[in-house]
Amino acid sequence: MTTMTRTDQSTASTSDHPVTLLVAFELGDRTWKLGFTTGIGQRPRVRQLPAGAVDRVFDEVRRAKARFGIPGEAPVVSCYEAGRDGFWLHRALVAQQVTNYVVDSSSIEVPRRARRAKTDKLDLAGLLRLLARYLAGDRAAWRVVRVPSVAAEDARHAERSWETLQTERTRVINRLKGLLTTAGVRLRVDARFLERLETARVWDGTPLPPGLQARLRQSWAHLTFLNEQRRALKRARTTRVADRRTATGRAVSALQTPVGIGPIGAWVLATEIFGWRQIRNGRELGALVGLVPAPFQSGETSHDLGITRAGNKHVRRLMVQLAWSWLRFQPQSALAQWYQRRFGGGSRRMRRVGIVALARKLLIALWRLVKDGVVPEGAVVSAPAHS
Repeated sequence: MTTMTRTDQSTASTSDHPVTLLVAFELGDRTWKLGFTTGIGQRPRVRQLPAGAVDRVFDEVRRAKARFGIPGEAPVVSCYEAGRDGFWLHRALVAQQVTNYVVDSSSIEVPRRARRAKTDKLDLAGLLRLLARYLAGDRAAWRVVRVPSVAAEDARHAERSWETLQTERTRVINRLKGLLTTAGVRLRVDARFLERLETARVWDGTPLPPGLQARLRQSWAHLTFLNEQRRALKRARTTRVADRRTATGRAVSALQTPVGIGPIGAWVLATEIFGWRQIRNGRELGALVGLVPAPFQSGETSHDLGITRAGNKHVRRLMVQLAWSWLRFQPQSALAQWYQRRFGGGSRRMRRVGIVALARKLLIALWRLVKDGVVPEGAVVSAPAHS
C-alpha cells in the first residue's frame, strides 16, 4: 500500500484546484495602482501605471503570472471600487476573459479605530483579501454592483440630464435672488427681468452698483442658456416612443397603465431599474432604492434609524413624489386606503413618515405590474395592462 506524503497531498490539491490570479485596482486621476496575489496570506505584488493604460494592465498580468509561477492560461479575477471611472474598465477586462467585480465602496469593511493608517498599498491589500473571501463563498464580504449594458446605461442620460438641468436652474435662480437681497432689492425672475433690472434702485434711490449689475447679467445669461437647453430636452422627452420589443419599452408602457403615473416617471423607473435589472423579491427591490428600514438594537437599546437611503437616489426621490401623486389620483386604491388608515389622521411628521412607507409599497406594486401585469388593487387604469 502506497502512503501519500503531505507534499504529495499538497501537489495533488493544487493540480485539482488551479491557481487563480487575483487583481485589485486603485483608480486615480493620473495613476492606477494594481495589486496581484494568488491567495490570502501572500504579500501582494504592487505596480503603478498611468491612468487609462489598459494595454499595460494586461502586460502586468502576464508578468505577475510569471512572477508567481502560474500558467499563462490561469484564470484572472479582478475587482475595483465603483466610482468616477464607471464601467468602461469592467467591459475592457471582461472582453479579455477576465472575471471582474465592481464593488460598492460603501460596503467595504474598514477598521473602526479613531485613527487608522490609509495608503493605496494598504487599500489594495484589503481589496485582495476581500476578493479572496468573496471567491471562497463569503458573500457578506462586500456588495457587488450590477453592471448595466451599454444601451441600458446610455438610456439613463436623458432623465439624468433633465434632473441636472433642474438642479442647476434652481441654483442660478437662487443666486440671482440672493445677489439682489444683498442690495435690499427684490425682483421677479421672469422674462422681463432685465427690464426691471434697468429701473431697480437701492434704498437711497440710486441704481444698482455696476459690479453687481454685471454679475446679475452674467447669471441671467446662464439662466437663459439653461432654459433653452431645458426646452430642447423637454421636446425630446415628449416625442419619445416606447419600443415594445425591448424590456425598457415594455416597462414604460406597463407603468403608464394606472392613472397618476405619467411618461416621465415611467421612463425614469424603466431606465433606472425595471428595464434591465433582474429583481428577485420586494425586499431586494426596496434595498436597491434605499427604502428599507434601518433598525438599531444593542442590549436594552432599540430604536429605528429611519430608512437606509443606500441605493438609487434618482428612483428614491421619484417614488416619494409618485406616492403623493398616488394619493391624489388613486384615493380609492388599496394602497391609498392603507395610508389613510395608518397615517392620514396623524401629525405632519407622521404623514411624511407614512409617505415613505407608501413609496416602498408602491414601488413593489409597480414592479409586480411590470413583471406579471398585476395592476395594484383598486387602482383606476387609463389603458389595459400588458400581458
